[in-house]
Amino acid sequence: MKALRFENNRLGLSDVPAPSREGEALVRVLLAGVCNTDLEIARGYAGFEGTLGHEFVGVVERAPGAEELEGRRVVGEINAGCGRCQWCRAGDPRHCPERTVLGIVGRDGAFAEYLQLPAANLLPVPDEVPDARAVFTEPLAAACAVAERVRLEPETRVAVVGDGKLGLLCAQALKATTGAGVTLVGRHDSKLEIARGRGVRALKTEELPVSFGRCFDVAVEASGSPAGLATALKLLRPRGTLVLKSTFHGTTELNAAPVVVDEISIVGSRCGRFPVALELLRRDAVEVDALVHEEFPLSEGVRAFERAAEPGVLKVLLRV
Repeated sequence: MKALRFENNRLGLSDVPAPSREGEALVRVLLAGVCNTDLEIARGYAGFEGTLGHEFVGVVERAPGAEELEGRRVVGEINAGCGRCQWCRAGDPRHCPERTVLGIVGRDGAFAEYLQLPAANLLPVPDEVPDARAVFTEPLAAACAVAERVRLEPETRVAVVGDGKLGLLCAQALKATTGAGVTLVGRHDSKLEIARGRGVRALKTEELPVSFGRCFDVAVEASGSPAGLATALKLLRPRGTLVLKSTFHGTTELNAAPVVVDEISIVGSRCGRFPVALELLRRDAVEVDALVHEEFPLSEGVRAFERAAEPGVLKVLLRV
């Protein structure tokens, strides 16, 4: 089969054997999304080599022990655990010490004609959700995961810093699922307007009123930049909570003084659960269509990566 792989510090299309893990489901990939994490892996993040990609929608070709999934459109939770540790026994393999992660850790990913995951990782896609929306399930679940790590109430004041794909999804998801007062902070009117269209208050960084300083209970850093991290810290009230969502290759500098003086709590947030994301997509409760910038065939995967890395570009899709 064809697969877009990162090997020997080079990204390229390769002919490779179809996956053949015994006991796992085989999925024919229809559509996959290029994520910032994929771009960072191609820059050296996580030390991964193999087939990239973890955002996908596909059709189950074979599912040992779960034949009811065969022939159905599915998305897949990307962490596959050992099944034996305390995390897996609790039904949460996201922190299994032996886990593999689709296209990120020890497991070939979705930028290929076929992929494999345990059948338990696969969730059917509602008929009313088209492929181009279903492919957003994984990043939307990651956005929803903030509410797993931080208690958010309707009176909680939340700032999301960064108006890229992740920031737009976080702002919409948190507003739709928690009812908290959410403000998206970014630099680009065209992107902020997407959030405004879904009732999210959105402001350019330079337009932040002085009165906004140090008034937020929670700040979600979704920009992946030192400037965004500094902005998030400035927006937090004393004893507020900083949520870090961005993953990238390299080292982030953090001025620890305001964290100590203001007694800021720092929380990491990674992968989320898929059912809540699928329900948001089924209800059309978040805007994802406007996030799609361009679609490429898998054969042009290298060009798709180049396009996805260009400034201002939101989601790039690969049609397999």
